Amino acid sequence: MLAVYVSRGAALERKEVNGDAKLPENALWIDLELPTPSEDKAVEQSLGISVPTLREMQEIEITSRLYVENGARYMTATLMAHQDTEVPSTTPVTFILAGHRLITVRYEEPRPFVIVNHRLERFCPTNATGESIMLDILDAVIDRLADVLEHMGNDVEQVSRDIFDPKASAGDFRNYSRILHTIGKKGDVTSKVRESLVSIGRVLLYLANEADSMRWAKDQRAILKGMQRDVQSLSDHSSYISNKIQFLLDAMLGMVSLQQNNIIKIFSVAAVVFMPPTLLASIYGMNFKHMPELDWTYGYPLGLFFMLVAAILPYVFFKWKKWL
Repeated sequence: MLAVYVSRGAALERKEVNGDAKLPENALWIDLELPTPSEDKAVEQSLGISVPTLREMQEIEITSRLYVENGARYMTATLMAHQDTEVPSTTPVTFILAGHRLITVRYEEPRPFVIVNHRLERFCPTNATGESIMLDILDAVIDRLADVLEHMGNDVEQVSRDIFDPKASAGDFRNYSRILHTIGKKGDVTSKVRESLVSIGRVLLYLANEADSMRWAKDQRAILKGMQRDVQSLSDHSSYISNKIQFLLDAMLGMVSLQQNNIIKIFSVAAVVFMPPTLLASIYGMNFKHMPELDWTYGYPLGLFFMLVAAILPYVFFKWKKWL
């Protein structure tokens, strides 16, 4: 889908354009979402730039993500998508600044794009440019990642309470399984947030280095520096959450191992306790002809008594040694 945003007074008007139609000359933002070959070609012919393919956007080399070509600056960042679903993911998004126009190429719909879209349709400064729109999108991305980390911190704190709750029932392996599943999900989301923050940090650093050549205003540079500080603080916070998740994972696995050891200890003690009675029962169960005890009047109750004593003595010994 090819959408263009044209200034209309104090707002931006969104228009969808067919692949064979001509782009408006006053378009400030050209958004390519799941672009078709004809839409790519229309943008390339109208602006004289090349639109990267999905394969090119997925390359991880810095030179393939941040570069200048034909006077246009290409910046590819990895953003989070579907944060509110059970399967959050990351997707590459390319920002192209060409002639004070912003061209975005994406194959998913990250939530910040929807937020900025609705915001600019309600109000947009009359002096807006492609650069300012890009800063708005990046700022919305950072705010969204901050919200994700905030919820992540609350969820991780709840997991910590579940693990170390003294009132929790011991040996509830179903509860352990749920906690381990939750820890795995939180760790996966945290890693995706960190990946996105690192990618955005590189884009902001690139913009800061190119600010002089792009002749950015002082207020735009100040906004850029503030966003860099936000990314750095969020990166530190994501590292803290990641370390806490790793600690909780180690603690959870340690508790599972301890519980398993307790179960094995119970079976081991039971085997030792019943070993002497089993030995006595085996001896008198052989039924040899010349076993004088078999002719005793009280042989059977005496045998039961000895088996009971042989079972009690190991148990008392284990309790005395505090092994139970």
